[in-house]
Amino acid sequence: MTSILLVDDLKSELDLLNEYLTSAGYQVTTASDGKEALSMVVETKPDAIVTDWMMPNMGGLDLCRQLKKNPDTAKIPVVACTAKNAKVDRMWAEKQGVKAYVVKPCTKEEIIDAVKNALV
Repeated sequence: MTSILLVDDLKSELDLLNEYLTSAGYQVTTASDGKEALSMVVETKPDAIVTDWMMPNMGGLDLCRQLKKNPDTAKIPVVACTAKNAKVDRMWAEKQGVKAYVVKPCTKEEIIDAVKNALV
């Protein structure tokens, strides 16, 4: 089963996205910010990470930077799922190696398609 580490500081968003991904057959673990996610990545070795961009402690952009610095985590596909929709945000996400970018609020189909595309 494909495993996803889902990262968001808003419990309502975390619960909704978790429901979407679980119903699509993914095994989902959750973290509430980038720091927690970074510590969990080594243990859980997810097949992909879906992360919010704006979070306390460590945001999605910094999480991506840290993942890409470590050879053990550099190839894990990352999907940004954020309310930020400016061209510059997408540019920074791409520079950090984000495989897919989804703007909140998103539909179940949008997040599942983004994860599928990131895993290819």
